[in-house]
Amino acid sequence: MSDISFPKGAHAQKSLLVLDARTRKRNAAEARFRRMGLVAVTIGILALVGLLSSIIANGASSFRQTFVNLEVYLDPAKLDKTGERDPAKMAKVTTFGYAPLLGRALAQAVEAQGISTEGVSKKDIEALISKEAPATLRNMVLANPELVGQTISLQVLAQGRVDGYFKGRVTMESAALDRNISPEQLEMADALRAAGIITLGYNWGFFTAPDASDTRPEAAGLGVAILGSAYMMMIVLCLSLPIGVAASIYLEEFAPQNRWTDLIEVNISNLAAVPSIVFGILGLAIFINFVGLPQSAPIVGGLVLTLMTLPTIIIATRAALKAVPPSIRDAALGVGASKMQSVFHHVLPLAMPGILTGTIIGLAQALGETAPLLLIGMVAFVREYPGSPPEGFLDPASALPVQVYNWTTRGDPAFVERASGAIIVLLCFLVIMNIAAIVLRRRFERRW
Repeated sequence: MSDISFPKGAHAQKSLLVLDARTRKRNAAEARFRRMGLVAVTIGILALVGLLSSIIANGASSFRQTFVNLEVYLDPAKLDKTGERDPAKMAKVTTFGYAPLLGRALAQAVEAQGISTEGVSKKDIEALISKEAPATLRNMVLANPELVGQTISLQVLAQGRVDGYFKGRVTMESAALDRNISPEQLEMADALRAAGIITLGYNWGFFTAPDASDTRPEAAGLGVAILGSAYMMMIVLCLSLPIGVAASIYLEEFAPQNRWTDLIEVNISNLAAVPSIVFGILGLAIFINFVGLPQSAPIVGGLVLTLMTLPTIIIATRAALKAVPPSIRDAALGVGASKMQSVFHHVLPLAMPGILTGTIIGLAQALGETAPLLLIGMVAFVREYPGSPPEGFLDPASALPVQVYNWTTRGDPAFVERASGAIIVLLCFLVIMNIAAIVLRRRFERRW
């Protein structure tokens, strides 16, 4: 028995099954906090769903395209007057020489189907075909000169307004106010679609074609941007991973703890918080103005993104190295291993899942950066594909986030549609990279 008694005026503890006022108040506060957390999570999910729904609704149509199916006679009198089938001489015929062949083919198809041309001139009918179509036909003929003199089946792009009409972006009312299309032309397009001359199909060119001018948005694609982003990611991976891992191992395992290393650690943390546009200014000043590397080249973009990614990889790698239990190091040293052997034979393999995760997340962050690439000139209009590495690293190119920015600044609504489609492609790449990080971490992670 204890001699301690309750102070005068104090109440003895009642049964634990009976809630007093203080306990009820605490439980109510916890319930409110849980509800607030649930509301915050719900708001975040709804905002994300709304954002993704808007992007998908605006961009899903960019993966479909309107095509015109024609039977085109390649007139030798127009394309090869000498009859030698010499590509060098045939190249003198510009796209202006191929456009009438497409217009004649479409006019013949309209006549063969018995479609009324009332209120529509021959020029209006030809305008239903994209301005990119003559260039497509010219490239095909120059690659295969033996086609001259034959009638070939050809599928070409329809004009952007016609494409928008079948996707619901253009209406009869808007066409009446548009100088690029008329309601009569849209009625003709409806008749051609009913006859099977105009069809909608999957737009593979969206992934392979280069960018297009403002007058032919239906031909714009992500080919150059995807290739440019791939080149930059190759440079970032080859530079940031070994440099970042080596710096992390030295700082975590070998560097003495003094003011110099403390200063380095503070600066690494500060660099991770620096706005990305600052790295763009640094790249413009050093790599372009001082070193003299070409603007809009993947090598410059890769170097700038490497500088931006290094702090993320170093911080993630050091965290992975710290997560390895000290007993692993002590056991390796206890059986006679050197410091170098204990790190590279034991600590580093165990930290590899975290290192890979940090690297992939850093690459995903670099893939979505726009501001630093704008400052080094990657916003330029580029139609030519960069060459194969290593020469291709110095050729002009674009990047996926820059291409999105470029398209959103153009006036034609078709480019806004393609910008949303490019965002979907970019998000798919980011999701794949994050899934890869999770899979690698779970695949190689060891628990102790």
